[in-house]
Amino acid sequence: MSRINTNVSSLIAQRVLAKNNSNLNTSLERLSTGLRINSGKDNPAGLIASENLRAEKAGIRQAIDNASRASNIVGTAEGGLSEVSSLLTELQSLVSASANTGGLSSEEIDANQLQVDSILSTINRIAGATAFQGTKLLNGNYDYTTSGVGSTAIDNVRINAAKIAEGASINVVVQVTASATLGQVSYGSTTVGAGGATIEVAGNLGTQQLSFASGTAIADVATAINAVKAATGVSAVASGGGLTINSTEFGSAQFVSVKALAGSFAVTGGVSGKAFGNDAGVNINGAQAQAAGRAISYRSAGLDLEFDLDATFNTPGSTTFSITGGGADFALGSRVTEAEKESLGIGSVSTGNLGDDTIGYLSSIGSGQGNSLNSQNLVTAQRILDKAIKQVSEQRGRLGAFQKFTIGSTVNSLGVALENASAAESAIRDTDFAEETANLTRNQILSQAASSVLAQANASPQAALQLLG
Repeated sequence: MSRINTNVSSLIAQRVLAKNNSNLNTSLERLSTGLRINSGKDNPAGLIASENLRAEKAGIRQAIDNASRASNIVGTAEGGLSEVSSLLTELQSLVSASANTGGLSSEEIDANQLQVDSILSTINRIAGATAFQGTKLLNGNYDYTTSGVGSTAIDNVRINAAKIAEGASINVVVQVTASATLGQVSYGSTTVGAGGATIEVAGNLGTQQLSFASGTAIADVATAINAVKAATGVSAVASGGGLTINSTEFGSAQFVSVKALAGSFAVTGGVSGKAFGNDAGVNINGAQAQAAGRAISYRSAGLDLEFDLDATFNTPGSTTFSITGGGADFALGSRVTEAEKESLGIGSVSTGNLGDDTIGYLSSIGSGQGNSLNSQNLVTAQRILDKAIKQVSEQRGRLGAFQKFTIGSTVNSLGVALENASAAESAIRDTDFAEETANLTRNQILSQAASSVLAQANASPQAALQLLG
């Protein structure tokens, strides 16, 4: 080398050494942190993707925690309902026993009533005491609130689930397209024919045989049929020149049958003297609802409700009410969106809420109430009790289905999503130690070689001294 002011070989060696040292430092950093991406410059696109995946993983983990908490809440509520169900079973035994008045003294019935009162008090206590972290679960705290429900249009509204957007409400448009009807047959004469008749009257509750003398007025026939309607589920109305015989309840599952066993008693309507009713036709927000007589139920992805058509609204027409809030909302997704939110209603199970407006409430079985064991209204008490048992069992079933399918399936799917998101993030961000240790060895060798070359390059200008000698 004949020029010494600029040592080009040294500059080249310095540049290569700096590059090799940088690569060596990168390898050391990746091996010490376990991460292939430690800053944006390592892989800008990979950093963006991995940060998105990390956020998704955090959301999924929290969703799993939320689902576990929801399962705990639902399980607590179901535990309280289980005890209420057991108490209602005890009530069934007491009501049935008290109906056996021929074999019980008044003192025994009074003793049964004391037990009934204790059970009703316990049910109310459970309804008010069942809680999770201080929040009451069975006192109506998680029931939905409504407005604009017309008392002459729909009765006994029960909202089971409704997805309500934050700060909004749900309008429910109820359109009756067809009326619910009774099973009905007619007898077109003012008296029973010559020779009299023996008829068999049958309905959903049972069958009775009635005999009438020749010339019996239809008003008396109606009185006789109505006298046994509690045993048959059939009633009669005499008007003008004939007799109308109906089932006592509405719907396609209700029937009335009148058959002459002796004499002549020909009825019209139905088939061979047997006629069924019809269920109401009802649309909810434009979609067809299920109907059993005047009892309406509707289920969709965002709304689950039940109600009864009022007698005055059992005709084509429409009404609207709103669901304004309430329910228990659970965030079961990795992001906070309406689509990933699940809502569940938990109604009150106090004795003033079990039952309905039509037949009465469970509290009416208590001492001094209209359907107590001493009231001679045990048939009504039984109907109320049947309704209460059905309501509690249905609520337990809904909670169980929510816990098993909505929560359980969500946790399972979130677990799979967490695995996949973690695998994707690891592939982008984590260090491959097999690859990086090979890089470290290579970079160490190159760095050492560059250092040796730099030393030689720095020594090269000394050859110029030989020219001065």
